[in-house]
Amino acid sequence: MNFFDVLTLIGGLCLFLFGMNVMGDALERRAGNKLSAIIGKLTTNKFAGFLTGLGVTAVIQSSSATTVMVVGFVNSGLMTLKQSIGVIMGANIGTTVTAWILSLGGIQSNNFIIQLFKPMSFTPVLALVGIIFTMFAKTTKRKDTGTILLGFAVLMFGMEIMSGAVSPLSNEPKFQQLFTMFSNPIMGVIAGAVLTAIIQSSSASVGILQALTVTGKVTYGAAFPIIMGQNIGTCITAILSSFGTNKNAKRVALAHLCFNIIGTVILLIVLYIVRGFFAPAILTRSATHFGIAVSHSAFNIICTILLFPMSNYLEKLVCKIVPDNNKKDEICELDERLLSTPAVALSTCRKYAVDMAKTSIRAIKGGIYVLFDYKPALAEEIRELEEKTDHYEDIIGNYLVKLSSHQINEDESAEAAKLLRVIGDFERISDHGVNLLESAEELRDKKIVFSDSAKAELTVLTNAVNEICSLALKTFDENNMNSAYDIEPLEEIIDRLKEKLRANHILRLQTGDCSIEAGFVWSDLLANLERVSDHCSNIAGCIIETSHHTLNMHESLRIIKSESSYFKKKYSAYHDKYALPKTQ
Repeated sequence: MNFFDVLTLIGGLCLFLFGMNVMGDALERRAGNKLSAIIGKLTTNKFAGFLTGLGVTAVIQSSSATTVMVVGFVNSGLMTLKQSIGVIMGANIGTTVTAWILSLGGIQSNNFIIQLFKPMSFTPVLALVGIIFTMFAKTTKRKDTGTILLGFAVLMFGMEIMSGAVSPLSNEPKFQQLFTMFSNPIMGVIAGAVLTAIIQSSSASVGILQALTVTGKVTYGAAFPIIMGQNIGTCITAILSSFGTNKNAKRVALAHLCFNIIGTVILLIVLYIVRGFFAPAILTRSATHFGIAVSHSAFNIICTILLFPMSNYLEKLVCKIVPDNNKKDEICELDERLLSTPAVALSTCRKYAVDMAKTSIRAIKGGIYVLFDYKPALAEEIRELEEKTDHYEDIIGNYLVKLSSHQINEDESAEAAKLLRVIGDFERISDHGVNLLESAEELRDKKIVFSDSAKAELTVLTNAVNEICSLALKTFDENNMNSAYDIEPLEEIIDRLKEKLRANHILRLQTGDCSIEAGFVWSDLLANLERVSDHCSNIAGCIIETSHHTLNMHESLRIIKSESSYFKKKYSAYHDKYALPKTQ
C-alpha cells in the first residue's frame, strides 16, 4: 500500500465520519417534535423504556447520543435509574440500523434490478436532490431533509473510497499478520474498543470494519470479537458526559458500560467454547458487509435477551459500585447535555415552564384567598411560591438563550420564543400574588375593614380573576385554543369591573361608608387584579399567535374582539355571570 493509497484511505475515512455526523445532526433536527413525543412516552415500565431507546436511536442513528440524553435526563431528575437501563438496552439494538444501511454497499450481482439497490447506483441522485433542497428550499424542514440526503451521500462516497483504498491490502503480508493477531479474541475486543473510543461511534467503527471486508482477509472469527469491543468502546461518550453529574447519572453511564462488558464476557466465553470444541467453518470464512451487520445486530439482541430479565440486578450492581453517601443527590434542573438534541432540550424546558405556570397560579390564588381569610402558613407559602417562580424564570430563560445558539428548526424557534414570553407573564402573575398578600397584611395590621358592599364587589372581581387564571393555565398547559379564546372576553369584563368598582368606591367615600386609608388599599387591589388579567390575556394572545404563525398579537386580538361572534357571545355570558350585586 503506497503513500497515495494511505492518503485516499484517510480522505475516505474523513468523508465517512463527516457524512455520518452531518446526517445524524440533521436527523435530530428533522425528527423534532416526533423525537420529543417518543421521549415523552417513557413510563416506569422498563419494556416501554426499551422501546423508547430503540426508537430514538433508530431515528438519530447514535446510541452514544441517546445515552448522553439519558444521562442528562437522570441528572435533571426527569428519569429514574430503573427507567434508564431499559432505554440503554434499546439504544444498543437501535444503533445497528446504520450497519444494515451500510451493508447495501456489499451487494454483488450483475442483475440490473439488484444493482439499483447498491448505494452507488442511487447515491448521486440523492446528492442531487439534497443539494437542490439545501440551496433552494425555503423552509427549514426541507433544508434539513436536503442535509440528511447530502450527509448520506457523503457517507456512502466515503465508504466507497475507503473500500477502494483498502482493497490492495489483500496482498499485503503485514495486513494478513494483523488480522491473524486479531484471531485472538481478547486482542480483537481490545482493538474494537480502542478504535470506537477514539472516534466515539460504534456505527462508524462498524462501518470501517465493513469497508475492510473487501480485502477478503477479515474472517468472522476475527470480526466477532472486534464487534464486541466496539460496543464497549462506544460507552466512552456517556462516561465522559457523566463527569460532574450526580451519582444516579454516573450510575447510568456505568450501567451502559457494565451491560456491554457483561455481554461481551458471556459471548466471549461462548466463542471460546464453540471454537475449541466445534471449530465451525464459519469462523474461518471471509466476512461480508451483510455478515458484519448481522453479527452486530445479533450481539446486541442476544445481550439484551440475556440481561433484560436481570435489569434489576444490573441496577443493584451499579449502585454498589457507586454507593450512596450522606450527601443529598443534587438535581440539575435543566442539564446542558440535552442542548445537543434541541428538540429534547425544548421539550424538557416546556415541562419546567408548565411547573412554573402551576406554581404561579397557586401563588395568585393564594394571594386572593388571604384577602378574605388571612393565614400565616399560607402567607409563607405564597412567598415561597413566588421565589420558586423567580427561580424558574431565571433557569428557563437562560437555558432558552443557550438553546437559541444551536441550530434549531422554525417550529422549535417559535416554541422557544413563545416560552420566553409566557414565562415572563407567569412570573409577574406570582409577583401580583405577593402584592395581594401585602395588601391583606396591611388590612390586618392597620385593622382596616371594607364595607359589606365593597366585600361583595371584591368577591365578584376575584372570582372572575380566579377563572381567568385557570383558563390561562389550561391554555398553556394543554395548548387549549378554546380556553385561549375564552380569556379575552373575560379580560374585558374584568377591566369593566375594575372601573365600576373604582367609581363605586368614590361614591362610598362621598357618603362616608369608606375611609381614605381603605381607599388606598382598595386602589392597589384593583390595580393588581386587573394587571393579572392583562398577563393572562398576553398568555392567550401568545398561544393564539404561535398557533396561527402570526407576528402581531395585538392585531390578532383586535380582530377577535371586533369580528368574532364567539367573542360577543362569551362576553355576554361573562357579563351575566359576574354581574355586581343589584343593590349597587
